Parts: sequence; structure tokens; C-alpha cells
Amino acid sequence: MRIGWQMLESTGATLTENQLLRIARTLADRRRYEILKRLAARKDALACGAVRDCLDISPATLSHHMRELELAGLVEVVREGKFASYILRRDVLEAFVQRLRKDLE
Repeated sequence: MRIGWQMLESTGATLTENQLLRIARTLADRRRYEILKRLAARKDALACGAVRDCLDISPATLSHHMRELELAGLVEVVREGKFASYILRRDVLEAFVQRLRKDLE
């Protein structure tokens, strides 16, 4: 269930309530939040194996968490053959923070 993340980036639109709630649910998991912090510390893509090594989790568990982050629009997957790397979608994260500020003022 992708909810127009490309549209958000190209138009500068704000998040819908459904998008906001999807991101909030995704970030409620401690491991996904930790993954997001690691991605935020980098300017370039982070290889899947590097994420797994930092968190000491199984490949299947990592795959699940990365898929949830992708579906929430928080990461972009860069595939090279059978390898995947991830980049934080800073535009989506910023839109999330802005929407929270707006809704909670």
C-alpha cells in the first residue's frame, strides 16, 4: 500500500492523515527507529548487510523491518543485482515532522 510518496517529493505536498499515521506506526518499533537513526547519520546509501551487522538481527527480520520502512515512505531502496542498499527519505521525514507540528499546535 504505497500512498503517493513520489508525488510528495515532486510537489512539496503535505502528508495525508493516513500517511502520517502509517509513519507513526512504523516508527513505534524500536528496531525500525534504530535503523532510521543509522540511515540518518549517513549521506549515502547503507548496505543491507551493514544494517544487519549493527543490529544483530536475522536477515528475515531485517527484511521485514526494511519493507515496513519502505512502505511508510521513509526509505528508498537502491538495488544493484541481488544486493540492496537503503537511503533515508529526508523529504518524507521532514513532511512528517511538519505535519505533526501543524496538527499539534
